[in-house]
Amino acid sequence: MVDVLVIGGGNAALCAALMAREAGASVLMLEASPRTWRGGNSQHTRNLRCMHEAPQDVLVDAYPEEEYWQDLLKVTGGMTNEKLARLVIRASSTCRDWMRRHGVRFQPPLSGALHVARTNAFFMGGGKALVNAYYRSAERLGVQIRYATPVASLELDDGRFVAAFTADGQLIPAKSCVLAAGGFESNRDWLRDAWGQNERGEWPSDNFLIRGTRFNEGILLKHMISAGADAIGDPTQAHMVAIDARAPLYDGGICTRIDCVSLGIVVNRDGARFHDEGEDFWPKRYAIWGRLVARQPGQIAYSIIDQKAIGRFMPPVFPGVTASSLPELALKLGLPQEAFVKTMADYNAACQPNDFDHTVLDHCHTQDLMPPKTHWARPIDTPPFHGYALRPGITFTYLGLKVNEEAAVHFNGCPSPNLFVAGEMMAGNVLGQGYTAGVGMSIGTAFGRIAGTQAAKAATQKANHAAA
Repeated sequence: MVDVLVIGGGNAALCAALMAREAGASVLMLEASPRTWRGGNSQHTRNLRCMHEAPQDVLVDAYPEEEYWQDLLKVTGGMTNEKLARLVIRASSTCRDWMRRHGVRFQPPLSGALHVARTNAFFMGGGKALVNAYYRSAERLGVQIRYATPVASLELDDGRFVAAFTADGQLIPAKSCVLAAGGFESNRDWLRDAWGQNERGEWPSDNFLIRGTRFNEGILLKHMISAGADAIGDPTQAHMVAIDARAPLYDGGICTRIDCVSLGIVVNRDGARFHDEGEDFWPKRYAIWGRLVARQPGQIAYSIIDQKAIGRFMPPVFPGVTASSLPELALKLGLPQEAFVKTMADYNAACQPNDFDHTVLDHCHTQDLMPPKTHWARPIDTPPFHGYALRPGITFTYLGLKVNEEAAVHFNGCPSPNLFVAGEMMAGNVLGQGYTAGVGMSIGTAFGRIAGTQAAKAATQKANHAAA
């Protein structure tokens, strides 16, 4: 019998497996995907939000605990467990040396990501390089890994883990277990159940795209909730971004994101604006736009910029629709021409002259316009004009399992002695809503390491108890 069973194959699962193995436990990892697609959503990441009191290699200036906490508090609207959030924040300041020991390398941010040069450490080679480095380290340390092995259910005994049942019926016992199998974002039926129909009779989730892995179907999460594990979070809350409407249904990753929203305006299919595009820096607010687009007719919107914005944002993979005039752009995008041109004229007239600076919260704003644009408001008047169709893109869902500081799964308020959870399956404890760049990797790294340590400890205690 193995000491620690880790279910999942992304960042949190790998951190748990490595920590458990370093503690001397024998470890088996079960990854639902084939080897080619290993790594879950972590393969699509690129950075980690890090607390630091002074400049550190690729991190400039300082990003102290209280500022990190206030940033998290703002984006979640207070829907967060402060004790667990601060645990994550503090852990983010000490994890990078450990990550380096397992082969992870860091690099300065690219020019289009300078807003997070102070707060986020970027992985050299991105998330795929990170998970590959962890897998190499795990294999070197003797972690057993089985691919294409989804887990359907667990055998539990009054909150204690006994064994896991794979989808093909295999029974795998272990002395302790870490759950890190992700959310339910690629389960189309569950998304339909969660989001339901809107007042227009539409099923909004049918128009959602999945930025991450197709293997996060939430089967184990649903089983755990049915088995009486304490849950936390709203099933409609998620890390949801406005992405290119031409993106693939699964695994589009970061390259499908449209990052020019704050430099122009966004309209719905009726040609109307519906939210302040300039309320804060893009890394703090980009993850609200998926939900905003999801509430629009047909779950589609259009980001509109002019030539002045080019070169000030990370360019998307696919070129936008271009036109020499705004009426022509409306025609090419399939928008009602009269309504769109009026929206543009009203916006341009409302822009107040000031010094534009997209690197700070500048004083370029609109006046007497609803919704307002509070920063970076400049007339869109310099051709060629560019338009990008947007769809909601889900990264991961926030419904998960309630935990304590030791990452233990709870049943009726009581922590399990040998069942732990990390990553997206518990991120809702910290992220009740909203998102800020890199915090998902901070949560997965912190709780993955905690869960692995605690699982190894629980396995040792069980072995000692059996010997006595």
